[in-house]
Amino acid sequence: MSGYYILQIDWNGDEARKRYIELLGDQIEKHHGEFIVASRDFRVVEGKWGRGLLVVIRFPTMEDLSAWYDSPEYRSAREFRLQNSHSDAVIAEGD
Repeated sequence: MSGYYILQIDWNGDEARKRYIELLGDQIEKHHGEFIVASRDFRVVEGKWGRGLLVVIRFPTMEDLSAWYDSPEYRSAREFRLQNSHSDAVIAEGD
């Protein structure tokens, strides 16, 4: 089953967003992931969503997702994101 990384994020400035993209590099592709959604254009129909950007990344398996998320290469990018944004993320398994 596929693994999905779902993130809602509000950056503390455009420079922080650009730097995170640089730090992220090609890590998603190296772990066989693909961006499904990266949009500010969404409509909340239930709950308290509301951060600036919604991101969904699909990986072929949960193992591929975990390999990316737990990798030393991503660790520094993740720490930078956590220090320079307000975000919530979940990992889910699905088809």
